[in-house]
Amino acid sequence: MWRQMKPVLKSQLAEEEGDYFPATPRKGWSIGLMKFVSILVVFMAGAVLGLSVSAHFNKYFNSQADLFFPRTMYTANCDRDCLSIKSFVNPSHLMHTMTDDELFWRATMVPKMEDYPFERVPKVAFMFLTRGPLPFVPLWDKFLRGHEGLYSVYVHALPDYKLNVSEDSAFYGRQVPSLEVSWGSVTLVDAEKRLLANALLDFSNERFVLLSESCIPVHNFPAVYEYLINSEHSFVESYDDDSSQGRGRYSRYMAPHIKLYQWRKGSEWFELNRDLAVTIVADYRYYAIFRKYCKPSCYPDEHYIPTYLNMFHGSLNANRSLTWVDWSRGGPHPARYGAPNITAEFIQAIRNNGTFCMYNSRPTSVCFLFARKFAPNALEPLLNLTSVMGF
Repeated sequence: MWRQMKPVLKSQLAEEEGDYFPATPRKGWSIGLMKFVSILVVFMAGAVLGLSVSAHFNKYFNSQADLFFPRTMYTANCDRDCLSIKSFVNPSHLMHTMTDDELFWRATMVPKMEDYPFERVPKVAFMFLTRGPLPFVPLWDKFLRGHEGLYSVYVHALPDYKLNVSEDSAFYGRQVPSLEVSWGSVTLVDAEKRLLANALLDFSNERFVLLSESCIPVHNFPAVYEYLINSEHSFVESYDDDSSQGRGRYSRYMAPHIKLYQWRKGSEWFELNRDLAVTIVADYRYYAIFRKYCKPSCYPDEHYIPTYLNMFHGSLNANRSLTWVDWSRGGPHPARYGAPNITAEFIQAIRNNGTFCMYNSRPTSVCFLFARKFAPNALEPLLNLTSVMGF
C-alpha cells in the first residue's frame, strides 16, 4: 500500500509545488506587509496610550503645581493685571463694587512700618457731600489750579446723579459709589463714613475736609494746605448743649455705653487727620447705638462724631469748625447768601471777623478757611473777588 501511495504523493506534491513555487514572491510580500502593519498598529496603539498617560500626568502635575506656583502670576500682562504699589496706595479709579462693609474693612488697613516704600507727599482730601450739582466747581477749580499732587477731590451725590464737568476739572471722574441719603437720618453718617473710607484708600491723603455744595474757600490753597498739614489737632465742633436741641435728643437707651454727660453736639462740617478718620470709619460699636436709638428727630450727623471724639479723643480735637456759617437769623437752617450779598467787604469780614481761636495751642485770628451757605447765583461775583481771597 505504501508503494502504491508513494507515487501518488509525489504526484500531488509535484502538482502542489508546481502551483506553489511560481507564486513565492507574491505570497512572501503579502506576509511581510502583514507583519509591518501589525507592528505599526502595535506602535500606534502604544503611542496613543503613551500620549494619553502623559497628558493625564501633565494635567495632574500642573494642577498641583498651580496651587503653589500659579502660572498666571508670571504670565499676566503687568501693564493691566498685576498689582503694583502705585495702584495699591493710590487707586487711579474711584468706582468699585465693594459694599460698605468691604470698603470700611479695606480702608482701615493701617501699615505697621513707620516708613513708606514710596515718596509720600501728604495731601488734603476735599470731600463734597451733595444731592446733585456743584455750582461752585469753577471757583474750586481756580482755587486748586497749580497745586496738583497736594490735594484729592471726592464727590458723594445721589446714586443716579452724574456730575457733568470738563475733563480738565479737578472734579472730573471724582464721584464715589453712593447710596441714598435722607436729611436728618443716620444715612448722612453713612455717607460721611463712605467719603472718608474712599479717601483713605489713597495713602497720601493726610487731612480730610467735609464740604457741601454751598461751601466756598475764603483763603488761597497754600494758606489752607499749610494750616491743615501743620495742625496738631483735628477740627470738629463738639459742645454740651443742655437745651432740647442738645441733651434733649439723648436717648436713655444708649446707656451705659453712652452716658448723658458724654453727649455732644456740633456742626456736621468737620476736618480730621488720617488717624482719627481711620478710627471713625472702623467704629461699629457706637455707630450701631446711634443707628438704633438716634432717630430722625435726633439728627445723628450733629451728634455721632462730636460725641465719639469727646468720649475717646478729646485731646486731639481743636473743638471748633473751620467752616464759617451764619446762624444769627435763627431757624433750623443758617442764612443763605446770594449775588446781592457778595462784596469785597463781606468776604473780608469772614476772613477776619474779629474773633480769636486757638491753633496749635496759640491764639490766632485765622479761624475759618471755608464758608457757607451760598446760593448758586453767587458764583460770578465770587469769581470776580478771588483776589480778595488770595487766588
